[in-house]
Amino acid sequence: MLEKVLPVAGALGAALLALVAGLAPALVAGLAIAAGLLLLTVTQFGYRNATSPPIDRERDVTTKATERPPSFDLVGIDALPDPALVVLGTWRAVAANSQARLLFGPRVAGADVRQAVRHPVVIDALRAAMAGDSPAIREVGALGHAEGAFRVRAVSLGDERFLVTFTDITQARVAERMRADFVANASHELRTPLANISGFIETLLGPAAEDEPARRRFLEIMARESGRMSRLIDDLLSLSRIELDKYVRPQAPLDLPPLLTDVGKTLAMRLEADGRRLLIDVGEGLPQVIGDRDQILQVLHNLVSNSLKYGHSGTPIRLSAALVAGNARMEEMVRVSVEDVGDGIAPEHLPRLTERFYRVDTGRSRSMGGTGLGLAIVKHIVERHRGRLEITSRQGEGTTVAFTLPVVPRRLDPAGDAASPAAMPAAPEPAPLELKRES
Repeated sequence: MLEKVLPVAGALGAALLALVAGLAPALVAGLAIAAGLLLLTVTQFGYRNATSPPIDRERDVTTKATERPPSFDLVGIDALPDPALVVLGTWRAVAANSQARLLFGPRVAGADVRQAVRHPVVIDALRAAMAGDSPAIREVGALGHAEGAFRVRAVSLGDERFLVTFTDITQARVAERMRADFVANASHELRTPLANISGFIETLLGPAAEDEPARRRFLEIMARESGRMSRLIDDLLSLSRIELDKYVRPQAPLDLPPLLTDVGKTLAMRLEADGRRLLIDVGEGLPQVIGDRDQILQVLHNLVSNSLKYGHSGTPIRLSAALVAGNARMEEMVRVSVEDVGDGIAPEHLPRLTERFYRVDTGRSRSMGGTGLGLAIVKHIVERHRGRLEITSRQGEGTTVAFTLPVVPRRLDPAGDAASPAAMPAAPEPAPLELKRES
């Protein structure tokens, strides 16, 4: 109805205007027709817009946003503690966290993982995940560095995207290898004397049953081998106990000079039999240390015994203790050293001397009754006391093994005199083994 009324009204208005202005009838008719057509067009346009649904601009923006490719930065792999990659089904890595960039290089994101990683086990894990076996878990070695071991986990994220994580298991594998080596070495060390004892028992029960000299000789060997087994078992148990208490710092104050004297008395017969002397040198005013008396005695006994085994007969062994001044970063310590005169140790052996069952000369060590655990026990005891172990050797001259022990801290009374020991400080982390080489 509105479409019909408006043109007519427009035409009448134009005619009236023309008459008032005194225009010609023909011109009036033309103006009326033009005004009608114009009003008709505007009316129809407005009517169509009024009756059609409005444009939902918010819905349009949302639709366009969903049509964009997903942003892989939103995966949040930078929050993962392990190296991680997001890989498309086309093998292209579209995202990598900082740990992955350190492991595979800064350009791994955007690269083909088959070229960037270059490890068949990793590619196999991804291929399995792409085939639907998600998560696919594999273990790889020699990734990142020669000893590196990682657990690779590839899982589908949907939309042909896959998350690949690399968990470092190097330390776990090293620990497993050390345990396996320890069991193998301990079994070997026990099997050898046990086999010797079993063989001599068979001989005594058979051909040598009536041979008195042979029986006596075999019994001596059996006694020596059983003693070796007993020492090995004692050392294994001792090492196990020390490792259990590794993070429990000793608390008792200890006077060192009496312990040094006790070691000399205990080993007096062995020293005399080898024509040796134990020279004890204690610094003046040596303070008390924090330590476990039995364990410190064990350390001193092991070190002096090693000097007896490997030093030259008739030469002295020097056992000394002196105060080492502390500073802002290190507390006061007492340094105890055992020095002998002997063949010395080649520099390439020094870093491994504290390994379990490691021997410079296997045959000589076993013939002298060594178990290969003495210095390993020493190292663990010194670490428990938060001290440092130093091994210095000159070939053809001799070897010096030294260790440090923390001094009992003292506080001053108001008069400035030394008072009773202060409260124990918090235990720091165990100090690393320190080996010194000399040409």
